[in-house]
Amino acid sequence: MLTGTKRMQERPIGILVDALRQLGAEIEYEGKEGFPPIKLSGFDTEKAENNRIQIRGDVSSQYISALLMIAPLLPNGLVLELTGKVGSKPYIEMTLDLLFHFGIESEWEGNIITIKNQEFIPADYTVESDWSAASYWYAIAALAPDAKIELSGYKYGSIQGDSKIADFMDLLGVKTTYLEEGISLESQEVKGVESLDFSDNPDLAQTIAVIAAAKGIELTLTGLESLRIKETDRISALQNELKKFGSDLIEVEENSVYKIVKGDFEVNGQAVETYDDHRMAMAFAPLAVLGSIKIENPHVVEKSYPHFWDDLEKAGFSF
Repeated sequence: MLTGTKRMQERPIGILVDALRQLGAEIEYEGKEGFPPIKLSGFDTEKAENNRIQIRGDVSSQYISALLMIAPLLPNGLVLELTGKVGSKPYIEMTLDLLFHFGIESEWEGNIITIKNQEFIPADYTVESDWSAASYWYAIAALAPDAKIELSGYKYGSIQGDSKIADFMDLLGVKTTYLEEGISLESQEVKGVESLDFSDNPDLAQTIAVIAAAKGIELTLTGLESLRIKETDRISALQNELKKFGSDLIEVEENSVYKIVKGDFEVNGQAVETYDDHRMAMAFAPLAVLGSIKIENPHVVEKSYPHFWDDLEKAGFSF
């Protein structure tokens, strides 16, 4: 039996379950069709002979990565056809790169990824620091009048899609310098930007939206199709919380294009609801540079950055 929190039971999993069933997995829903909890009962060996399936590429790269990681263990490997627009492509590339590090070869031609039946080979691996975690320090550097921050464990040319934060923030007021074992962030003048595409890095959208709103930058955000099915409906959550500060995120094109509307942004002790979403807490926390702020349910950061509040305290923030 596979289950989770109340929010996890609201996150759709039907696309992945359908794909696994085609490959021979015996899965039943224990509650609402298409959502956890689910009951898994092994593989149907006759169906397991099927090795070619289709899956939408515009919903969540996590479904695709999940299938790619089991592909080498399937009797005939896997031929995976991605249909429609492929979002979060760097996450798929990271999965294939990691598989290659452990001896698994793959081919990606057009919209088809092929992985044959192979054996994993044990190997040493050093995990790079997380660029999405770095984005919150970029936010602090962008909002502070004069900042210099050094972060360790980052490198130039990272395969992580969220390393794009360095390019985004170069436009929004932060200079990145690559050091021997990390990066240095320094405040600089805003260069100006009208639109940013988050198709390949949706986890940066909340951070950038808050920065743009706080700095009074009218910014169009595209490629946000997956944000409504994350830990919370991140579009709705952003709209609700930005209004508390005098700004807004309006829909320009249904479920994909939104715009930060310039308002009289002010930080004066507002309480930010986090909606059980770690990125909501960390996206809004840097506003403490501008004034007092209250973050509801701060423990949500444990999902991806458990020492976030400790690190802020080291940097001089008081709680």
